[in-house]
Amino acid sequence: MRAARLIKMVLLLQARASMTAGELARELEVSERTVTRDAVALSEAGVPVYADRGRAGGYRLVGGYRTRLTGLGRSEAEALFLSGVPGALRDMGLADAASAARLKVSAALVPALRDAPRTAAQRFHLDAPGWFREPETPALLPAVAEAVWDDLCVTARYRRGDGEVERLLEPYGLVLKAGAWYLCARVPDADAFRTYRVDRFTAVVPADTRFRRDEDFDLPGYWAAQAERFARSILRAQAVVRLSPEGVRRLPYAVEALSAREGLADAGEPDEAGWVTVTLPVESEEIAHAQLTALGPEVEVLAPRSLRERFARDAARLARLYGGAGA
Repeated sequence: MRAARLIKMVLLLQARASMTAGELARELEVSERTVTRDAVALSEAGVPVYADRGRAGGYRLVGGYRTRLTGLGRSEAEALFLSGVPGALRDMGLADAASAARLKVSAALVPALRDAPRTAAQRFHLDAPGWFREPETPALLPAVAEAVWDDLCVTARYRRGDGEVERLLEPYGLVLKAGAWYLCARVPDADAFRTYRVDRFTAVVPADTRFRRDEDFDLPGYWAAQAERFARSILRAQAVVRLSPEGVRRLPYAVEALSAREGLADAGEPDEAGWVTVTLPVESEEIAHAQLTALGPEVEVLAPRSLRERFARDAARLARLYGGAGA
């Protein structure tokens, strides 16, 4: 642990002209007394750390010293590609690896480029969870992430329906979708890839054996295909509606993206008022009612009749509530 801290201290001083004991203590998460002892240890090991005395003093490296300890390890290099997703790194237990990787890259940069990490961080940020919900980190996510990185087989128990199921899995990849974590894994017994919500795991026990990864497996491609297959599987019903031009514009924000895309692709020609008739794939009448209500007077439901009657009842209730308000 101390060796890693000493290396980090050298890299920090290499990336910056000078740092106070307090600044180093905060970066290294130790006391200022420990920083002093570490500086002495580095000097004794031949690293030219110099302490400037006085109120404006601090620690610096003498004579343009540059360490050769800037080679990235595998875990650091992999974590670096995720460094724009700080929350995800923290959830998977990779924040320290990413921090070390960024320091090594900063130390290897020429002075004119050393502000690149800061300027990039101030211009791009990914906030993955959806609005109006508190993201929850599954307790077993770090264990799952470690198995994914190391290609380790795991024995996992997960909730399914009212019970639990145990499976031997080959964890290929993790996906963060709208604040929820999913594991894409191969099930050896079924010789098939399947997707699991990580928050439904109740136990994950890594095995001592590694699996041989299928080099043809494409995680983004697999996820895209699974997401579309899932969307199609739940869109089992249909609703025929008329949409105003404003309703057409707002439709993708009210219903599933696949439903809006396919419905509008087959829309008829606009009538004299600019309204179009659209057949929408929907999950159920109940959900279609909830989704299409968001369009208000920009949609007229034509079929099925039971759904049209729901909207007729809603319209009657609204008329009673607001009757005479515009008179």
